[in-house]
Amino acid sequence: MFSYSKMLEYPIKIKNPNPRLANIVITQYGGPNGELGASLRYLSQRYTMPDETTKGLLTDIGTEELGHLEMVGTIVAQLSKGAPPKEWNELGSWEYYADNGASVYPQNSQGAPFNAAAVAVTGDPLTNLYENLAAEQKARAVYDNILRLSDDPDVNEVIKFLRQREVTHFQRFGEAKRKLTSRKKAHSLRCFAAPIKYKSYDIEL
Repeated sequence: MFSYSKMLEYPIKIKNPNPRLANIVITQYGGPNGELGASLRYLSQRYTMPDETTKGLLTDIGTEELGHLEMVGTIVAQLSKGAPPKEWNELGSWEYYADNGASVYPQNSQGAPFNAAAVAVTGDPLTNLYENLAAEQKARAVYDNILRLSDDPDVNEVIKFLRQREVTHFQRFGEAKRKLTSRKKAHSLRCFAAPIKYKSYDIEL
């Protein structure tokens, strides 16, 4: 069971509304490399992990990603708040406003809604961990792109924090992958080291 803490992992207080920037940041809410997909991916993958430690790791990171989803949603909401429809039009974000108003909707920056195909869950623990390593790197790259596009220091400080958490998650998944790989190698060596016995059968021709 989850316990909800009524505070963000990092404080967010954006002074200047900017619908265009909101339309860019939204990709980390519902885009293919965003926080919604990450949280669902890890919380779904945990069920087939081979031990409680790795299962706990996926639960911890998946839960944190839900917190990051709330942070990205808060950025989008604060960037959108109070901006009149005319400003959305002038900044080239009229399509988003036409469909969603000044709300927070899970989509990427190009308008494609969230797709569960981004969750990427397989039954193989090692494959899942490789997927997660790639996912964290892709999310980090998107945050780098947002930092290149944004000139709002209030937004950038939060994005830098989220980016650093992606790096930390990558490192933790790397540790889990190394442990799992070592365990599989040890198991393979034990299998090959064991003598192979064959039954003999009398065959009449």
